[in-house]
Amino acid sequence: MPGELPDALRVLLTRKMLICVFTGFSSGLPLYLLLNLLPAWLRSEGVNLKTIGFFALVQIPYTWKFLWSPFLDRYALPLLGRRRSWALLMQISLLLCIGLLGGFSPRDNIAPVLWIATLLALFSATQDIALDAYRRELLSELELGLGNAVHVNAYRVAGLVPGSLSLILADLLPWSQVFWITAAFMLPGMVMILLVKEPAAAHAAPRTLRQAVVEPFNEFMGRAGLHGALRVLAFIFLYKLGDSLCTALATPFYLDMGFTKTDVGLIAKHAGLWPAVIGGLLGGLWMVRLGINRALWLFGVVQLVSILGFAMLAWLGPQTVIGVDQRLALAAVIGVEALGVGLGTAAFVAFIARATHPAYTATQFALFTSLAAVPRTFINASAGALVESMGWFHFFLLCTVLAVPGMLLLSRVAPWNTPPPPPPVKGVPVA
Repeated sequence: MPGELPDALRVLLTRKMLICVFTGFSSGLPLYLLLNLLPAWLRSEGVNLKTIGFFALVQIPYTWKFLWSPFLDRYALPLLGRRRSWALLMQISLLLCIGLLGGFSPRDNIAPVLWIATLLALFSATQDIALDAYRRELLSELELGLGNAVHVNAYRVAGLVPGSLSLILADLLPWSQVFWITAAFMLPGMVMILLVKEPAAAHAAPRTLRQAVVEPFNEFMGRAGLHGALRVLAFIFLYKLGDSLCTALATPFYLDMGFTKTDVGLIAKHAGLWPAVIGGLLGGLWMVRLGINRALWLFGVVQLVSILGFAMLAWLGPQTVIGVDQRLALAAVIGVEALGVGLGTAAFVAFIARATHPAYTATQFALFTSLAAVPRTFINASAGALVESMGWFHFFLLCTVLAVPGMLLLSRVAPWNTPPPPPPVKGVPVA
C-alpha cells in the first residue's frame, strides 16, 4: 500500500498523461462556452432567463452522439488515422463556429445564434467521440483512473477561457472580437492531433456498418445481463443529476446576486476551477488506493452536500453592496462545491471507462457519456422556468434532493466491499 501512491505519481508524469491534457482541453472549451459564455452573453444582451434556460436544448447532440458514433468506429477520413482524422476535422469546424457566433445580435435576431450554437454542440460532441475513443485505446487498464482524472482536470481548466478570460475581455472589447479570441484556443489541440500517432493498441475497424452498430450493444448486454445493464445505465443517468442542474444557470445566478461580470470572471471561475482541478487530481491518485467503487461512495457524498452552499447564497439574496465578505463567501461556496464535483467526476469518468470494452470504444463510450449528458441537456432546459416559478433557494434544495437517487444505486452497481468486475478482455468480444 505505501508504494502505490509513488507508483501513481510515476504513471502521472508520462507522455500519455500529457496527451490527456490536450484531449481534455479541446473537449472542454466548446462545452464550457455553451455552459458559461453563451448564457452570460445572452443575459448581457437582454435575453430573459426562460429563453436562456431553453438554450440548454442546443446541447442535444451530446445526448444523441451514440447514434452516429458507429460511423466513427467504422470509417476513417483520408490521412491521420481513424481517430485523429475525425478529431482534427471537428476542431477546425469548432474554431470557425465559435468565431462566427459573436457576429450576430441575439437581441435583434436570436435564430442564427440558436443554429450556430447547435452546430457548435454537434461538432463538439463528435470531437468527443473521437477523442474519448483515442484516449481509451491509448491508456492501459492501470492508467484509466489517472488518465481520465487528468483529462477531466484539463477539461475544467479549459473552462477558464470562456468562463473567465472571455468574460473579462467582454468588459473591454466587442463581443465579436471576444468570440474569435476564444476560438483561437482550439489551436493547441489541433497541433497535438498532428503530432501524435494513432494508438498502437487500437482495434481494427468493424468490417461492416451493421457490425459497428449492433455488436457494441450486444457485447454490453451479454456482459452485464439485462437487469445489470439497466442498473448501470440508470446510475450513469442519475449520479450527476443534482450537480448538473445546480450549475445549469450558475453565471446568471451570480449576476442576479449582484456580482459583476468581472467578479464572475476573476472570483467565481477561479474559485470553481482550482478546487475542481485539485479534487480531480487527488481523486485520480486516491482511486489507486481506494478503488473506483469506494471512491464513488465517498466522493459522491461530498458532491451532494456541497450543493447546499448555493442554497445558502440564494437565502442571503441579492447583495446591494459587494465587498470583501461577499466575494469571500462566493469563493468559499463555489470552491467547496467544485472540490466535490472534481472528486465525483474523477470517479464517475473512471467508472464509465471501466465499463467500456476496448473493441468498441467509440460507440460504447459515446453511449455512456450521452446518457450522462441527458440531465445537462433536457432537464437543465427547465432550470430557468423552475427558478422563475420557485426562486433560487428552493431550486437549489430541489437539486440536493435530485442528487440522492444516484447515491442509492451505488449499493447495486458499485458495492463498497465488493471487488470491481474484471476489465473486458481485449480479445474476441461477447457475441
